[in-house]
Amino acid sequence: MTSPKPKKTQTMKPATAAKKLGIYLGATPAEFQEGVVSREDLNALQAEPPAWLVELRLNGPYPRPVVAAKLGVSISGLARGGITEALTKDQIEALKSDNPMWLQHERANQVDVRKEALRIKELHRKQEEAALRAQA
Repeated sequence: MTSPKPKKTQTMKPATAAKKLGIYLGATPAEFQEGVVSREDLNALQAEPPAWLVELRLNGPYPRPVVAAKLGVSISGLARGGITEALTKDQIEALKSDNPMWLQHERANQVDVRKEALRIKELHRKQEEAALRAQA
């Protein structure tokens, strides 16, 4: 009979941890970028964020998925609009106030995509209901 193996600490690359935290890796402190992050470290950062993490979450720069969400467009829409880098809160607010044509177009696309997804979901729900009634 063998004794149970001690649990290994789960670790992740800094890029993975930054993605889970919703922050831009390039704006994090060097010690965060150069080390590995354990699951316990990540949980501690989420539970009690240090000042640098609070600042990044408040003012950015934000990674593209966060920028896309704040602007109400897709990540592809950002690329089509020429936005390929991380943006700060002020840059996002400036884009919102300028409301360029590409942003208006991409927001409209996003609304259409959401409507279509809702329509398809409703269609599938009706099909499932019809299938259940047919079985009964």
